Amino acid sequence: MTGVPLEQQKIVVVGFGTAGIGITDLLAQLMQDKGVPEREARSRFYAIGRYGLVTENGKDVRPEQLPYARNDQEVQGWRQPNREITLLDVMRHAKPSVLIGVSGQAGAFTEGVVREMARNTVRPVIFPLSNPTARSEATPQDLVDWTEGRALIGTGSPFEPVSIWGRKVRIDQTNNSYIFPGLALGIVASRAKRVTDTMVMAAAKELARLVPTQKDKKANLLPSLSESRQLSLSIAQAVGRQTIQDGQAQVAGEDSLNRELQANIWEPVYVPYERKAGTP
Repeated sequence: MTGVPLEQQKIVVVGFGTAGIGITDLLAQLMQDKGVPEREARSRFYAIGRYGLVTENGKDVRPEQLPYARNDQEVQGWRQPNREITLLDVMRHAKPSVLIGVSGQAGAFTEGVVREMARNTVRPVIFPLSNPTARSEATPQDLVDWTEGRALIGTGSPFEPVSIWGRKVRIDQTNNSYIFPGLALGIVASRAKRVTDTMVMAAAKELARLVPTQKDKKANLLPSLSESRQLSLSIAQAVGRQTIQDGQAQVAGEDSLNRELQANIWEPVYVPYERKAGTP
C-alpha cells in the first residue's frame, strides 16, 4: 500500500511490554527473512516505554527490552533538558514511517505527534491497537484529519466509519480474530507437537497474501469477516504446511494434512422440518 517494503520501514512501537516486544520480534524476524542482518533489523525500531524512548542506560529498562534499546550517544541530541526522550522527540529526529500503539494509554498519539509524522512520510502507517475503545491511542477520524487522509490505519477496537474526502470508509480492526481460527485448525489438523514462531508467521503471511489491497489499492486493508471460513481454511493449510516443514507435525505429508483439515471443519447443516397437524 505504501510502496515501501517492510525492511525499509522505520517503526515506532509505543508500549514496550509483552505485546510490544512480541510484535517487534516478529517484524524484525520478517526483515531478517528478507536478508537484513539481525543488528540492522533491530535498528529499524524505536521502542517507547513508560519513561519515553528505551535507551541502554534508561530508567527501569528490562533485559528483554535491551535488544531494541538505543545507544545513549546516538540520541543524546534528541533530549529536551531535564526530561526523557518523548514520542514527539522521536518523530522529529527519527522520522519514522510506521507507528504502532499497544500502550493502553488513550490519546497517546497526539495531534502534534501525528502531524509531525505526516510531515515526513507520504503514507504514514498508524495502528492504535489498544482496546477497549476508550484506551485507543487515537481515533481513526482524528488520524484521517491530522494526515489529510493519507494515513493507512488499523485499529484494535471497533470504531464507526470515518469520513475521507466526502465518503464513508470502514476502518478494519487489526485483530487476531483474523488468524486465530485458522491457526488453531492448522495446529489441530497437523497434530502439532508444539507451536513455533514460524507457524504464527505463516498465518500472518497467508493473511497478507489474501488482503483485498493486493488487487485494488482503494479496497479495505483486511478482508471482510464474512469471508472468515474460507480465509481460515487457507490460513490453516499454510500453518499445517509450516508445521510439517518445522518437523512438528504428526501427519504424513500434505495429503494427510488436507484430509485432517476437512475432518476437523464443522459444517452447520439445518434440516428442514414441517409441523404436523394437531401438534401445538
